[in-house]
Amino acid sequence: MKWIWVVLLSLLSFQILAEEEEQYSQTEMLDRPLMERYILDELKALRMDQQDLERRLIIQITDRELDVADKSLNYSNITVTYFFYIIAGVASLVALVGWQSLKEIKHNTKEMADKRLNEITMSYEKKFGALERDLKRKTRIITENNREIEIINEVHNLWLRAQSAQTPEQQIETYDEILKIRPGDLEALTHKADAAMEINEYHWALSICNRVLEVDDSNGHALYQRACAYSRLGAEEQAINDLQLAIESSNSLRELAADETDFESLHGNPRFDALIETTDPV
Repeated sequence: MKWIWVVLLSLLSFQILAEEEEQYSQTEMLDRPLMERYILDELKALRMDQQDLERRLIIQITDRELDVADKSLNYSNITVTYFFYIIAGVASLVALVGWQSLKEIKHNTKEMADKRLNEITMSYEKKFGALERDLKRKTRIITENNREIEIINEVHNLWLRAQSAQTPEQQIETYDEILKIRPGDLEALTHKADAAMEINEYHWALSICNRVLEVDDSNGHALYQRACAYSRLGAEEQAINDLQLAIESSNSLRELAADETDFESLHGNPRFDALIETTDPV
């Protein structure tokens, strides 16, 4: 009998469990639509909050833009008003001072400008004047140098012509042309005196040598030519004195004097012989 009760109890237990499971399934099926409805309501509420937030932001931005526009308009109004006041003040000042003051200002400004321009003009005139004088001086120097070069070339050609001349007369003519270009040229005068000695114009040669020695009393060539002239004229002591001075100025004239035909009359004179034979100590 006990096992029958056990079986009955088991069956009852199974039935109770089946009923509970069926009841639970029905409850779960009933609760599912409620959850979906809750989510949909939350989404709707969230969307409405977002729309409300967007509307409030738009209102705030619009208010701020209106506030900025109002301030800008107010600033522009104030600026225009102040500018009008400034113009009115300047106009009043001009009207108060009068047009005469403006004329005086214009006149004074013109005088100051003219004065400054005159100062600048004078300054540049002085600078240009100095520059012009300097240019003229340099131009004159260049011209003189060019002329001197021309003279040097011309004199050089004349010296070449004198060296190639066949007769003393031709040489004298050439030396005269040199002296026309360069008056008082000592070298040309001494060579002219030499040519005068060759044509036996002793007094003329003596006069030329004296002209040279008046300028340069130690000119060895002139002293030598004058000694030759004195020797030809018979003034032996004066000839020996000039020859001694000439040898002292240029020792090379000693050998030339030993073979000089103009000194033939002096050979045998002790002073002359001692003069041409003396050698400088080593």
